[in-house]
Amino acid sequence: MIAAHVIFSAYGMWLPNDPRGSWSDFVASWELFRAAGKATKTAETRSLAHAPHDHAARMAAKLELKRPPVVFNGLQARAVGEGFAEYVRKSGLVVWASAIMTVHVHLVVKPFRVRIPHLVIQLKGAATRRLLATELHPFQNERDPDGGVPKAFGRGEWKVFLDTEADTWRAIHYVEDNPGKDGMPRQRWSFVTPFTGRP
Repeated sequence: MIAAHVIFSAYGMWLPNDPRGSWSDFVASWELFRAAGKATKTAETRSLAHAPHDHAARMAAKLELKRPPVVFNGLQARAVGEGFAEYVRKSGLVVWASAIMTVHVHLVVKPFRVRIPHLVIQLKGAATRRLLATELHPFQNERDPDGGVPKAFGRGEWKVFLDTEADTWRAIHYVEDNPGKDGMPRQRWSFVTPFTGRP
């Protein structure tokens, strides 16, 4: 493996019972289960974002979430990036591409000392700390029953392992072009290292 393309979402972007499939084994919320049924676990490795589905049913299910789905504004996205930058500086993680979108994040990363699921948890934690420090967390003034701030990110991640330089370049270009597809300017992050080929 040369790299991994990793995607993770903001809270509420992709439900555990999304009709296109999900990473989840179960639906923890009774209201969400009643609205849209059991988890739609999939082992699909390609993106399902554009798969045909019942859009109205998906939107109706989102009304059953405990909180509104998170949509990061520009200042919040910048804070997420600052959190990532701090993590990269301290850990030595190499990031070859990044796009921090309104409802999800794309990263292309070099193989690292921890597995992707744990890495994603650490990155979400770094972003959350920065959002809280800058008072930009979407749920800044709310508390869970345990006293913690509700999560701004959804559970899990989607990942594709890249075994060739061609695949890695393709993923990097996809990530770099992603903001433009949503009418956003190209993103440049201080924590991204240019990819120069197989390490």
